[in-house]
Amino acid sequence: MFRYRATLISHVPNPIKSFFPSLGHYTPLATFEEQAGAGLTSEEFDIEANIRDGDSRAGLDERGTQEVLAIMRRDRVNFDQARLIRQNEIFAANGISPSGLPLDSKAITRL
Repeated sequence: MFRYRATLISHVPNPIKSFFPSLGHYTPLATFEEQAGAGLTSEEFDIEANIRDGDSRAGLDERGTQEVLAIMRRDRVNFDQARLIRQNEIFAANGISPSGLPLDSKAITRL
């Protein structure tokens, strides 16, 4: 079902779609072209170079792209800033400071 979700969503009855509003707005960004078109590219993170070079991969991680797009909408920031915010949130959830050092006072960071 996960693989064919884009096709299956069109067969879901409207009453169910209205109960779950996120179903109607879900559009997976599966290829580099779609991701670049959605604004998920910059000089620092050039997806368009992957397109030009004929990269055989399917595209970026779908969960990550949805999170970055949500941050871009929520905080009204550009792609690079949204990636940094997401990375800092992941660091914070794992007890790591934005500099990359552990926040645990017992952690050994040098010998």
